[in-house]
Amino acid sequence: MKLFSPKGRPLSRAIAKNAALLNLLGTPGLGTLICRRWIAGSGQLLVFLTGFILFCGWAVNTIGNYYRMALTETPAPPSHWGSRALMGLAFCVAGWCWSAVTSFSLLREASAGGQRALENFAAPPPLKLDDDKILPSLALVPQWQFDDGKISRTFEFKNFPAAIKFVEVVAALAEQAWHHPDIDIRWNKVTLTLSTHDAGGLTEKDFALAQKFDRL
Repeated sequence: MKLFSPKGRPLSRAIAKNAALLNLLGTPGLGTLICRRWIAGSGQLLVFLTGFILFCGWAVNTIGNYYRMALTETPAPPSHWGSRALMGLAFCVAGWCWSAVTSFSLLREASAGGQRALENFAAPPPLKLDDDKILPSLALVPQWQFDDGKISRTFEFKNFPAAIKFVEVVAALAEQAWHHPDIDIRWNKVTLTLSTHDAGGLTEKDFALAQKFDRL
């Protein structure tokens, strides 16, 4: 599993649709891998490629026998490639069916994520926290700084790629919560700032999301 890989990463409808088309009309398993389903995608691709190799072996053997018969007029030797061809077809069909089931699952997951986004969009904004409630909430995120109705924290990493990976996961978690922080990237440092603009200050959503970022 990748570093900072969150559980239940959001999946857009466009990505799910492209993955399904690639699985069903292209190479089974590649679309699944695009959606970061590494185990299922690798298995589907392996099963399909195994069948494809067996079928290609049968095709090469059959063509070779025809050329041998045409050029030397000798009968072709007995071959077991016929059964291997059937086995190859069976593997290809199995890989395609497996990827088809996964494709429909990805489409359902993307559809459910879109429905959650609509529900979050239609939900009333959370209530702004009073000053007497902000202090106890700050105790839950001691590494965050409170200033002018916002909380912020700077995360430091070993290099720029690691910082960008962190930002990608932050974006995924923000989409899940339908609450988006301000992000400032300075090479290996990432500063996140949270505030609920609709409420005009800090809400429980800000502190809940800050705790999720801390756990990364």
